[in-house]
Amino acid sequence: MDAPPTRDRILIATAELFRRQGYAATGLKAVVTGARAPFGSLYHHFPGGKQQLATEVVHASGAYFQALVCAVYDEQPDTAAAVRAVFDGAAETLAATDYEDACPITTVALEVASTDEVLRRATAEVFEAWTAALTERVGDRDRALAVLSALEGAFVLCRATRSTAPMLAAGRMAAAHATSVTVT
Repeated sequence: MDAPPTRDRILIATAELFRRQGYAATGLKAVVTGARAPFGSLYHHFPGGKQQLATEVVHASGAYFQALVCAVYDEQPDTAAAVRAVFDGAAETLAATDYEDACPITTVALEVASTDEVLRRATAEVFEAWTAALTERVGDRDRALAVLSALEGAFVLCRATRSTAPMLAAGRMAAAHATSVTVT
């Protein structure tokens, strides 16, 4: 099997580094090392440097994780089971990766929301796409926002506490909320 093209390898390596260590701690030398690419290829494919690379990684990762979550969600028999399956899967991934493999969008958003308008907008666009996809499934934007907020907040707590308990608790709460009567 042939290796992916250099540009794709750079995107993949950057996404993994962002999930594990965030934007600020990810250096371009680590990216090209992880991608097994010459340093000059980074600026050939991403002439805007780290910010352009990060923007493209945020959008690509956002699309990937949206498709993954939607696939897990859509396999379930009902909304409550679907929400629980998403949270349970996130908890399993966190535990299996020793709490290193979290949501790259949240990781980047927490770092750049106040300092980099381009990346803040990119993360906001991804979160909006996720909210729209979830709204289609739960039938209400407020419910979708609550479920997404619980998921992303749980990622942060799980990494800090090195426990899946926050993700599992958030999943139970989000499943109950997603199927409850709308509060006005």
